Amino acid sequence: MDGSGGGAAAEGDLEAAEKLIMRWDSTASSAADERMIFDGADRSDAERYLRAVDELRRSIKDPVIVGSPRRSSSSSSHSSSENAIQIAMARLEDEFRNLLLTRANEVEVDALVDLSSLSLNSSASMDGYGDLSDAEGGGGGDGGGEGEAFSSDSVGASSSIRRSSIRSTRSIREIDLLPADAVDDLRSIAERMIAAGYGRECVQVYAGARKAAVDVCFRNLGVEKLSIGEVQRLEWDALEAKIRRWIRAARVCVRIIFASERRLCEHIFEGLGIADDAPFIETVKGASIQLFGFAEAISIGRRSPEKLFKILDLHDTISDLLPDIAVVFLSKSAESIYTQATEILSRLAEAVRGILSEFENAVFRDPPKTPVPGGTIHPLTRYVMNYISLISDYKPTLIELIVTRPSASSRFSGDDLAAAGAAVPELDFPVSENQTPLAAHLIWIIVVLEHNLENKANLYKDNALSHLFLMNNVHYIVHKVKDSPELREMIGDDYLRKLTGKFRLSATSYQRATWMRILHCLRDEGIHVSGSFSSGVSKSTLRERFKAFNAAFDEAHKTQATWYVPDTQLREELRISISEKLLPAYRSFLGRFRLHIENGRHPEMYIKYSVEDLEISLSDFFEGCAPSLHNRRRSH
Repeated sequence: MDGSGGGAAAEGDLEAAEKLIMRWDSTASSAADERMIFDGADRSDAERYLRAVDELRRSIKDPVIVGSPRRSSSSSSHSSSENAIQIAMARLEDEFRNLLLTRANEVEVDALVDLSSLSLNSSASMDGYGDLSDAEGGGGGDGGGEGEAFSSDSVGASSSIRRSSIRSTRSIREIDLLPADAVDDLRSIAERMIAAGYGRECVQVYAGARKAAVDVCFRNLGVEKLSIGEVQRLEWDALEAKIRRWIRAARVCVRIIFASERRLCEHIFEGLGIADDAPFIETVKGASIQLFGFAEAISIGRRSPEKLFKILDLHDTISDLLPDIAVVFLSKSAESIYTQATEILSRLAEAVRGILSEFENAVFRDPPKTPVPGGTIHPLTRYVMNYISLISDYKPTLIELIVTRPSASSRFSGDDLAAAGAAVPELDFPVSENQTPLAAHLIWIIVVLEHNLENKANLYKDNALSHLFLMNNVHYIVHKVKDSPELREMIGDDYLRKLTGKFRLSATSYQRATWMRILHCLRDEGIHVSGSFSSGVSKSTLRERFKAFNAAFDEAHKTQATWYVPDTQLREELRISISEKLLPAYRSFLGRFRLHIENGRHPEMYIKYSVEDLEISLSDFFEGCAPSLHNRRRSH
């Protein structure tokens, strides 16, 4: 009797469960269609509905064949319980979707950008945010019931390893994508759908809703959907801006958005029998391919020197993110994303090495065309030295990437020499045992630059200007090396001293080319008539000497005032050096022979300058403009 009574009770419970399910059938009732069960503060409807689903599942020995909840419930091959369970699954699918869409927390992208750059040391606790070290008991439920299914006590060994790994990746910052009570409800629904054989439908609904949320974040971060071809066709200025935006977005996507999506997926599906992390992969795989596709397009694009530093920024960003990518995409089904990131990193490293080699060749090939006016610093010198100064700012990365020295056999290719119209040049390339491959490349670039500058110096018809040009340019090289501690350390003091000696030698060569000829006019030889100082002076010879000096100095003054030494200290040092040779020689010559000229006719035609006039005129030299006549005081 007890058995029959229990059976009747069970049959009564089953009938009540079926009625409850049918009452919420949205296809049969407009009232049921307008109202959601898992909506609002009243939890009693939701709890009763879940108990009814559990009752129906108990009444069916085996779950129905996996299929769409939308299949017709009128099939005669199904029992009333099977029909009811299909209706229930359709309803739970709607509830699942509604929770995902209506209860999602708003994601503030600007706040995420700041958050992605924080370390745990700088922020021990942040309300509403947390990394997985705070996630034990995840999602915030009140223990018990469904909430326990994703607490730290219930996760498996592999998940424990994952959580531990994420805790050790100090840059990951997870946020709550949904409130804790919504996560509890989603897990409760997922558990019933999966147990009833509707796991595929559950995953599809989940991935569709969360994929849309990820897409919104991507749009707000400025991550565009661009094909590899579209990326490679962009002008460099536009591409550079997109790279900056990508770096900002990538940190947020990996460390916050993707990591938070993984945690949400774990809280809802972990331990429910879903293969691997299918819901998470379905959610983010398209977005991750879109994200890393941009970096991949850069890594295989055309190499040119101006791209080096942005490619290094990309490399450093992906290298920095790689441990986080390994943690977030750690499953077998997600390893292709991690593999893609490592392959992109490898290609970016190869691109860096290729660009550096191309830059060296470009410096060598830069053709001598028109000489720069006034012998000033050549634009190539500025460009190259600014470039290698920036290279030194990336020293930690480049020391890892540049592992071979520029070898004698590979320094110039046949094409390079043909393009430059030259035979293999004999270049002085200093090698040191303690030199890193990166330092060797930087020195090699300077060596090649010097060689190119020497060719450009040959364009000047005036030999003195050629020396002044080399002095200016090598001095600029020395100045740039000294201004960068990192660059100076790599170049080394020995090579720096060698460069300093070169610009000083050029300065000396300039002075000889210009002033030896002028000082030659002030020699005593040929002025004394009989070879004895007391026996008389040849006034005609003396006049010719003064006239020659005046003409030579006038020409130097007129010409070399337009020459330019841009470094003020170097300009002043060069003037002082000239003054120290010219003024004493002229003062002595004028002192010995002035009276011989002044006692004759028209002395002003021969004694054109006083010592003070010369000193004033020398202040016009190397200013890069014609001399001002009013600055020169004439002597009579």
